[in-house]
Amino acid sequence: MAKQDYYELLGVAKTASADDLKKAYRKLAMQYHPDRNQGDKAAEQKFKEVSEAYEVLKDEQKRAAYDRFGHAAFENGGGRAGGGAGGFDFGSGFADIFEEMFGDFMGGRRGGGQGPGRGSDLRYNLEISLEDAFKGTSTNVRVPTSVACDVCNGTGAESGTQPVTCPTCNGAGKVRAQQGFFTIERTCPACAGAGRVIKDPCRNCGGHGRVRKEKTLQVNIPAGVEDGTRIRLTGEGEAGARGAPPGDLYIFLAIAPHALFIRDGANIQCRVPIPMTTAALGGTVEVPTIDGSRARVSIPPGTQSGHQFRLKGKGMSVLRSTQRGDMYVTALVETPVNLTKRQQELMREFEKAGEEKGGTHPESEGFFAKVKELWADLKE
Repeated sequence: MAKQDYYELLGVAKTASADDLKKAYRKLAMQYHPDRNQGDKAAEQKFKEVSEAYEVLKDEQKRAAYDRFGHAAFENGGGRAGGGAGGFDFGSGFADIFEEMFGDFMGGRRGGGQGPGRGSDLRYNLEISLEDAFKGTSTNVRVPTSVACDVCNGTGAESGTQPVTCPTCNGAGKVRAQQGFFTIERTCPACAGAGRVIKDPCRNCGGHGRVRKEKTLQVNIPAGVEDGTRIRLTGEGEAGARGAPPGDLYIFLAIAPHALFIRDGANIQCRVPIPMTTAALGGTVEVPTIDGSRARVSIPPGTQSGHQFRLKGKGMSVLRSTQRGDMYVTALVETPVNLTKRQQELMREFEKAGEEKGGTHPESEGFFAKVKELWADLKE
């Protein structure tokens, strides 16, 4: 009996793309799968035929041979895929579709053993001062972690022995099981995917190849780091099981609040109290800077509270740069308290002299002038 044309079996044109072939096969495979048609020999035969057609047409070389020679290209074993019913693995195409649909859910794609997994990454939160963030520093941190076992050198095997190939998966790290027409691949339960087993486990680490230990590490913090900066120490995380590569250690920096300065990116804000007399008459004040020195700020006469003075290049260091930000000094004019009787008398004389002269308090005079205008408008 002559075989039906593969393209006709799948219901596609000869110019069909790989995606069109896949969609057509998926639909027919679901329709005629034996699990959905218990005892239906015709459906089982149809499933074999469409699987065979897809197995050939999905392969570019096989498809080219079929387009040129037809079914004769695969007669007498020519170009035939591996075993199965009648010498043809009709389930492999459906297995590819199943694997694509469900991905790594059942243990990942087919392949050899991947060995023990890489060690876990670790996180360490480190708080530093604003001064340390400005100039950079070096500090030691103590991290509880897993390290390679000194007795077995991380192999997990007793001294003088070595892990052997897993007899369950023959070193592949995965095993396959047939369930009806499905082939399911999963991680080998005997070696947990390592492909090797330990007959004589190390007594110090119990065969894990690593032990719990606290280690001290030196962390170099560059000048100009900001709050939330992450520093990565490669290979300083947990040791991998049985000689696998270690993970990394991530240092997350937090900058402690400062008693005088507020950081704003590369700039620094500083609020400085100024006596009322200095603000009124003018003068100079000394202010501290983040580098530990002092800076003199000239206060012009009549300085109001909230006025800012810029000290160029007196701010924070800029990461990986020789530049520095600026420092902004905000004047806070102090009102005198606990005045003596003589001081109170002088203040009243000052107030009276100001009323006679006028223009002593420009902001308050302007404000109350606007208030009078508002009241006058309301009365009209």
